[in-house]
Amino acid sequence: MKQIFKALNMIRLCDSRAFYLRILYVVVMNVLPLINLYILKFLVDSVNTGQPTVFLGVEMTTYLSLGLFCAIFLLNRIVTVLNGVNNDIMSQRLVDYISERMQGQSAQLDMSYFDNPEYHDTYHRAQQEASYRPIQILNGFMGLLGSLISIVGIVAMLCTVSGWIIVVMVVAVLPSFVVRVIKARQIYAFRRKNTQNYRRTSYYTTLLGGRDYAKEMRTFGLAPYFRERFVKIRKVLVKDLIRISRRLGWYDAVCAFVETAAMFMVTVFLITSATSGTITTGMFVVLFEAFRRGQTSLSGLVNSITGLYDNRLFIGNLFEFLDLKPSIVNAPDALPFPKQVRQVEFRDITFRYPKMERDVLSHFNLTARAGEVTQIEGENGFGKTTLLKLLLRLYDTDQGAVLIDGVDVRKYDLKGLRRGIGAIFQDYVRFYCTAEENIAFGDISHYDSNRVKTVASLAGVDKYIERLPKGYKTPLGRMFDGGEELSMGQWQRIALARQLYSDAPVLIFDEPTAWMDVPSRDRFYKTLEQLKNEKKVIILIKHV
Repeated sequence: MKQIFKALNMIRLCDSRAFYLRILYVVVMNVLPLINLYILKFLVDSVNTGQPTVFLGVEMTTYLSLGLFCAIFLLNRIVTVLNGVNNDIMSQRLVDYISERMQGQSAQLDMSYFDNPEYHDTYHRAQQEASYRPIQILNGFMGLLGSLISIVGIVAMLCTVSGWIIVVMVVAVLPSFVVRVIKARQIYAFRRKNTQNYRRTSYYTTLLGGRDYAKEMRTFGLAPYFRERFVKIRKVLVKDLIRISRRLGWYDAVCAFVETAAMFMVTVFLITSATSGTITTGMFVVLFEAFRRGQTSLSGLVNSITGLYDNRLFIGNLFEFLDLKPSIVNAPDALPFPKQVRQVEFRDITFRYPKMERDVLSHFNLTARAGEVTQIEGENGFGKTTLLKLLLRLYDTDQGAVLIDGVDVRKYDLKGLRRGIGAIFQDYVRFYCTAEENIAFGDISHYDSNRVKTVASLAGVDKYIERLPKGYKTPLGRMFDGGEELSMGQWQRIALARQLYSDAPVLIFDEPTAWMDVPSRDRFYKTLEQLKNEKKVIILIKHV
């Protein structure tokens, strides 16, 4: 129950007004039909006898009973409409709230999590279910509340005739309850066990439909291969799910026979009572309808309880993800990052990525000083890019320390550290936003259109941007309407401009000219000379 209450509290926090209105609407929607069910007795008896029935000193004539019945029916319909609107509002607020929580959580976690398949399993389960599981828990809880209200009212009516009817009604629904609990457990265990298979099918879907993969998928004719792998996994998953469903379906069919037998027995008893004059025709109608609704309410109660149980298992995946904690955090007395840096030092660095069996770096040493271009050359896998990640504290060293002006980077404010280091990664991101946004992302909190143009010129991409249909306001890439595609070299110069826009005292270039033509490379090295004169620490990473 702890997970359920955590989910309900999360829903309440996203919109407390809508949450409490939902409870009110559910109570009203389940009380009004009970009142109408009782009014139905007066309506049927007055039609059957032609005489009004007295209730609490009021003569319940046929038309008065009919008027009350219709008024309550209308009120219930209006409340149902209001509840639907309120539920739509709440659902959207909840989706936004949980998306914000998940995005914030993902953004703060260490890079080491992304190297761990278990993390991707956790994230996949949370992502797949986050948009609908909490609202299902709310619906289940409200269904439980509504069913309990209906059952209490119906039990009160049935007690006027015979207590054994209530016993029959309850016992008949117990087998169904057991079957649904078993099904919930088996489906949850199946999905958790097959998380990686579900992730693989999602990955294959991305390969088959994603723009970034389209060229090679077509060039090498890979679509049939990945389609076959997708179908193979899906066949196994579907086969196992159908097997579970069919086996439990037989048990559900037996439960249906038990509930039907119970209805038959109770109806025979009510018919006998009505023909013997023990109850009126109106009371027969009310009690028959009460028993039928009682079975429905009990079935709804079972659905709500098993649904809550089912969702409790799955909602645990969301909370499991939200409970993950980053290990790379600010020190208690974090130091502000210096505005000017004299020296960056990698001292006796040893590091290996999580769950790897070998060190990427072993007792590595390097010093880079302001006003110089420090080059790091090496073959693939040498650990050149890893140095950049350690400097930015995307990872922490296993041994040794990264020092900036003699201070361990772990002592600096984390945001200040990353803002003070301008980096262009080998696998830079192509943001499908406007050209000026792509550049200003280097320091988006300090937007300056003049500086955007200045660094675009330094990066040698200004003339191309100016020729675009909307200049710096032109969306880049063909992901959205009006976007203009760039060559890989032009994208790389955009990434270079983004790095220069940061105006950071430490600049790291990871294979910055890989996609540039000869004139662009010459311009890049001239830019480096200019940056040297600005007394920046410059680290240039190159392949041998």
